[in-house]
Amino acid sequence: MTDTVITAGHDETAAEAAERAIDEKTYGFWIYLMSDAIIFALLFATFVVMSHNTASGPDSHTLFRLPYTFAETILLLASSTTLGCSNAAIAAGQRGRTLTWLGVTSLLGLGFVTMEISEFYGMAVAGAGPSRNGFLSAFFTLVGTHGIHLSIGLIWIVLLGCEVTLRGLNPFVVSRLYRLGLFWHFLVIVWIGIFSVVYLPEIL
Repeated sequence: MTDTVITAGHDETAAEAAERAIDEKTYGFWIYLMSDAIIFALLFATFVVMSHNTASGPDSHTLFRLPYTFAETILLLASSTTLGCSNAAIAAGQRGRTLTWLGVTSLLGLGFVTMEISEFYGMAVAGAGPSRNGFLSAFFTLVGTHGIHLSIGLIWIVLLGCEVTLRGLNPFVVSRLYRLGLFWHFLVIVWIGIFSVVYLPEIL
């Protein structure tokens, strides 16, 4: 009986330590997201200041295409929805459905990044690269930073998909998936800001 009590106490302590470690990592990740939000806020402010510094070069009215950017936005909003579906599958303990929704999310995100790279390439070929004027420099920095973040998120999805396949939905894997969700939804919110501040006013 004594051994049973000691073992139970030991297991409880280990479980509490594991839960505390997960909470600390989640708290630290929130701090990271706040610092990232500050970085994007500074990039937004820089773009607003530089948006009219075209130096007689191409401006937003000649470069941006609203249907193209709207399609990008739909892809990213859809990826946020499918990631939410994966969270529902995680809550139900369904590993197969979790992997399926993560796969769909990665495909939608990949489509977004591909369209963004294509846009950048087309602008560069047309002589509207980041070194052309202040407006384009601020544009490429803001939108490019978002694209880099999203590419990191895609790599993270692939790695976590492998981890779910190998280890299942244990508490540590679930906590990583939760932080991935925070990161991805944060980037969706940033993109809505980019679409509203960078593309929409300049096209209309």
